[in-house]
Amino acid sequence: MTDAASSMTTLDAEALARALRELLDRLDLGYAVKDPASLKYLEVNGRLAGWLGSTPEAMTGTADAQWLEASQWPALRTAENAALAMSKGALTEHKLELGGARREFGVARVALRDAEGAPTALVSVWTERSAQRQAESKLQLALAQLEQQQQAAEALRRETQDQSLRDNVTGLYQKVHFEDQLRREVDLSSREHREFSLVSIELDALSAEAQAMGPAARTRILEALGRLLRGNTRAMDASCRLDDSHFAVLLSGVGLATAHSRMEGLRRQCATQIVVLEGRNLGFTVSMGVASFPHTAHTQEALLQAAETALTEARKRGGNHVTLASIRFELE
Repeated sequence: MTDAASSMTTLDAEALARALRELLDRLDLGYAVKDPASLKYLEVNGRLAGWLGSTPEAMTGTADAQWLEASQWPALRTAENAALAMSKGALTEHKLELGGARREFGVARVALRDAEGAPTALVSVWTERSAQRQAESKLQLALAQLEQQQQAAEALRRETQDQSLRDNVTGLYQKVHFEDQLRREVDLSSREHREFSLVSIELDALSAEAQAMGPAARTRILEALGRLLRGNTRAMDASCRLDDSHFAVLLSGVGLATAHSRMEGLRRQCATQIVVLEGRNLGFTVSMGVASFPHTAHTQEALLQAAETALTEARKRGGNHVTLASIRFELE
């Protein structure tokens, strides 16, 4: 047997205990030794006693019920009984109201046993984590606030970008956005073999009274038409103002019959819409041409032409009308 091994076998247990106690005190840790049967304190150091508002001498021979409120000590008792049942001890966390302040602790517990395995003592080491938890909480709050700020900034950026693409009078997307959206919809529908509809819309000639009231009346009517178009389309659709009196609506994933039904409802809303300027009601109507991809056209250019042809037919019928483009039939 080596000299080192010989020294270990003859090591004074009391000297080792004193060294461990000194280390725990230097590390600012609390520790306690309890009777496993009564769970009363056999020994407690100054740090743990101070946390509980007492002294080591006063706590010796007492139980936690004397130092903690009735709502707090049962959780400690449960954790201690669990540690006594485990061969390797247990780690738990506890939140305690001490001296009017909420404090958090990490507690390691292990049972000392005799040769037959019966517990002779329950040793616990306490670490206060209040400052650490507060720092973590503040960090999480700061990160959450930063995330909210980033989300708000991104929403503002998108809103600003979106507004730059919209017409000031109607609130509808401008022509450049419509063309991009139409290209994407054609590509998507071609790949996935799905349909969508395109509606060309034109504001019919205004009444003599509205014309007599000048640009203000036309602006008021365009604002009303913009609201109706936005209100009758989904987020996935695109309602656009192409020029002064010409508009387009792209209905994603919508077939010809459904598109006609929806636009007929919109036409009726326009015809009955009340638009007031200087105490006068300014009525207006629109003409619409509805085409679909791929039933009435197989390319983007042909689809645009089909919708325009249908719109021309609606205007020939006197306006305030919805006309469907002709369905193409392929000869086999």
